Amino acid sequence: MNPATALPVSGVFCAAATPVLQDGAPDQSAFNTHAKALIEEGCDGVALLGTTGEANSFSIGQRMRLLEGVIASGLDAKRLLPGTSQTNVADSVTLVRHAVDAGVKACVVLPPFYYKGVSDEGLFRFYAEVIEGVGSDDLRVILYHIPPIAQIGISLERTARLREAFPGVIVGVKDSSGKLESMQAFASAFENFSVLAGADPFMLPLLRSGGAGCITSSSNLIGAHLRVVFDNWFDTAQADKVEAAQARINAWRDLSNAYVQLPTIKAMLARRRNHAGWTRVRPPLVELTEAEIATVWAQMDRLEAEDNG
Repeated sequence: MNPATALPVSGVFCAAATPVLQDGAPDQSAFNTHAKALIEEGCDGVALLGTTGEANSFSIGQRMRLLEGVIASGLDAKRLLPGTSQTNVADSVTLVRHAVDAGVKACVVLPPFYYKGVSDEGLFRFYAEVIEGVGSDDLRVILYHIPPIAQIGISLERTARLREAFPGVIVGVKDSSGKLESMQAFASAFENFSVLAGADPFMLPLLRSGGAGCITSSSNLIGAHLRVVFDNWFDTAQADKVEAAQARINAWRDLSNAYVQLPTIKAMLARRRNHAGWTRVRPPLVELTEAEIATVWAQMDRLEAEDNG
């Protein structure tokens, strides 16, 4: 039996990209299609409106409508892990309460990332006010540790204090530090706590260290390979199969980092979903050039041929 499945939130979750219309609003129809395809391709769920989802480039209303729309399209809310934080308590409460009322599995909550060098006490107060402001027994929070972007991290000490203050609410962390030792430290420090890798190459070693799975950008494209790893990592008889899948994961991840990652992921999705609108990004991000897109697509052809070979 897969020991990771005993944790509160476990599996392969896609840090889903968000297609946008020419006016810059989320393309609800294309997103609904993409979310359903991700489940069919092997993802356990969709972590929408995170970093890859360009959440902080959309208004609060746009974010709430995107969540409502994908649920209305028929996707089970219990498969969703929406990003629901802003730099202030009031807007974060609005987003979190809306998601909880919609019935999502858990909310992925960034620390307030505008002010730098803040204390653990200040960060504790932010999370405490959000949790108390929502005031729901159904609230489950996954802390979002992404210091390369937010430049505000999540410490073990603050996690412990929040778990003590709000039993049953803080159920996990998405660790996008890029450091396996950070993920392993979270897994070692807490029982019944879901540590989810924020980058695909780390899921396998993290699972071996007590982790719960992943929330990653490349899973927009390689959910099937990640599924193989998650479902078989603990079975020594499947070791060759797992290592082969991990090699494919790493190859696709390398391509997604060929240029700026998020526009590259969206260029790859334009080809995978046969929808040119996927290449659009919101400012301050900029789309890949036509030459760059052609290079990425050619490499996708090569990788897909290898996958099928």
